Amino acid sequence: MGNLRSVYQAVHKVVPNASVCVTDDAKVIAVAKRVIFPGQGAMPDCMRELDARNLRQAVLDAAYNKPFLGICIGLQMLFEHSAEGNVPGLGVLSGDVVRFASELKDAHDNKLKVPHMGWNQVHHGNHLLWNGIEQDTRFYFVHSYYVQPHDTSLVQATSDYPLPFVCAVARENLFAVQFHPEKSAAAGLKLLQNFINWNPV
Repeated sequence: MGNLRSVYQAVHKVVPNASVCVTDDAKVIAVAKRVIFPGQGAMPDCMRELDARNLRQAVLDAAYNKPFLGICIGLQMLFEHSAEGNVPGLGVLSGDVVRFASELKDAHDNKLKVPHMGWNQVHHGNHLLWNGIEQDTRFYFVHSYYVQPHDTSLVQATSDYPLPFVCAVARENLFAVQFHPEKSAAAGLKLLQNFINWNPV
């Protein structure tokens, strides 16, 4: 459920000699050293596809036990519930996925569109995956929903549209972002490279 080819190409660019595999085989996921979990589209469809391919347990095992990067709906699916289709998520992280308000306006009273689409500044914390990425660097977003963690210590970055919303979370071996690093030029490649080099204790 997403542009897997773009993610593959971006990862292959930062680690050209590594074995990078796009798979829906739970056995392959189980032996992978690290896992990237991307997603695009609607949350109900993504959850349905995950279960149809018998990948729920493989994703849960990876999210708890190895370096794990969630991207876009790959972030949202980690939470307990989504307002999109009123569906439960994987429940790895405590919190909800909510929709942007329909009547959003910027500081000049201009109406903002939903979905939020395009380049937006990211205000990040000091996690190792931000190494070499300047504060307020722009990343590429395409989304109508965003996460609201119950535990604020999970928050690793926010962006504004027009109010602040959470766009990155982290816990132990897990890091997940709302934006698309594979579409975010040099900054996105740097984040992917940091993830490949990340060895959480």
